Amino acid sequence: MYREETIAAIATAFGESGIGIIRISGREAKGILGKLFAPSKGRDTVDRKLTYGTIRDPESGEAVDEVLAVFFPSPNTYTKEDVAEINCHGGVVALKKTLDLVLKSGAALAAPGEFTMRAFLNGRIDLSQAEAVIDLVKARTEKGFDLALGQLGGNLSLKVGEIRKELMSLLVEITVNLDYPDEDIEELTYAKLKTSLMQIGDMIENLLSSAGAGRIIKEGLKVAIVGSPNVGKSSLLNALLKENRAIVTEIPGTTRDIIEETVNMMGIPVRLFDTAGIRSTEDAIEKIGIEKSREAFEQADLIILVLDGSERCAEGDEELLVSARGKRTIVLINKIDIGQRIFESQIRDMLPDCDIINAAVTEDIGLAEIEEKIAALVYGGKAGQGESLMVTNARHKDVLLKAKKALSDALVMAEQRGALDFLEVDVRLCWELLGEITGETAAEDIIDEVFSNFCLGK
Repeated sequence: MYREETIAAIATAFGESGIGIIRISGREAKGILGKLFAPSKGRDTVDRKLTYGTIRDPESGEAVDEVLAVFFPSPNTYTKEDVAEINCHGGVVALKKTLDLVLKSGAALAAPGEFTMRAFLNGRIDLSQAEAVIDLVKARTEKGFDLALGQLGGNLSLKVGEIRKELMSLLVEITVNLDYPDEDIEELTYAKLKTSLMQIGDMIENLLSSAGAGRIIKEGLKVAIVGSPNVGKSSLLNALLKENRAIVTEIPGTTRDIIEETVNMMGIPVRLFDTAGIRSTEDAIEKIGIEKSREAFEQADLIILVLDGSERCAEGDEELLVSARGKRTIVLINKIDIGQRIFESQIRDMLPDCDIINAAVTEDIGLAEIEEKIAALVYGGKAGQGESLMVTNARHKDVLLKAKKALSDALVMAEQRGALDFLEVDVRLCWELLGEITGETAAEDIIDEVFSNFCLGK
């Protein structure tokens, strides 16, 4: 899992930019930098200070690029190894030529995520903190970034560590009562066992309760805007985006394909899908668009069903309302500014559990309420925008669910006054599972899987 070689890679986006950085990590980092970097006259390289100079080919003496270079001695570095960084001009040619010289001078090309893997293996960060690094890079909103930053800072690790500490204390008590039954020690009663197990279960459940909102903040909420033709779906998309993204005309069937855009609503990345109007048609192209609309309808986390409130509820609208049963739905009664002929009571008869908003999209009426409804749906009153710890990682959620199951099995055993030997197995399993989150008990294949999702140079 750990290579002894010094590794190197381009740590910035590979393309045209102001600066491109090549990172080198390992025992030979300082020696490789010394072979290639020539400080400008009158300057000396100083640890942890950028120095201006030139990268030169050691064989030909040819200047490759004017750069700023810096060397960081271990252990106070990203990887806890010696690290050198070369700040080149941000063009493809300069970066490639400089990296080629670094590799020729003894470095090996880093695998994706290998710098962060070394930080993990060398004990600078745990596995959940390593996963937060990629979440920082991929964050879509400030809220997602803040959650990832908190996880990188160790708030999830601390909470998991707290739960594991409680589990270990319980394991010690169980083991002592098993191994030294005749000694003068406090007896572990089943009542005390149940109390401890329920308290630990509540701690796990509190983490799990944030997983739904956490996933959405990380990956985005898929929202399908559906309805009959010409009810204002594209106008709604444009209004939420605050730009004219979709073509809007008085001609029904203007939208023929799915239009997808992402907007930030109260820290939530909302993926909006403007769909073709759903109706019966003989137009072959429109039929394809309607079929895609139905697929988006089925796959969405939330449906915004738009009705033309200035007209009576049509047969097609009623079919859509019935189809939305069992799905999280906001019914938007649009165009109320030109008269209202559809009312909440009619909608409730067909779709009792939906949220209903009276709106006039072109007049900005009802738009703020849409954002409020989406935020309430995501945060659910349990994990608001101020929460600094939420489970955003699918792997973590899966581990927590398994740990919860193991703890539930232990609780059942305690309620049945079962043998402590069997109960101890479930408690220990829970403790080991939670260690997979921080990496303390994670198998090599889990660690490899985590770092396979990283980009090159990170």
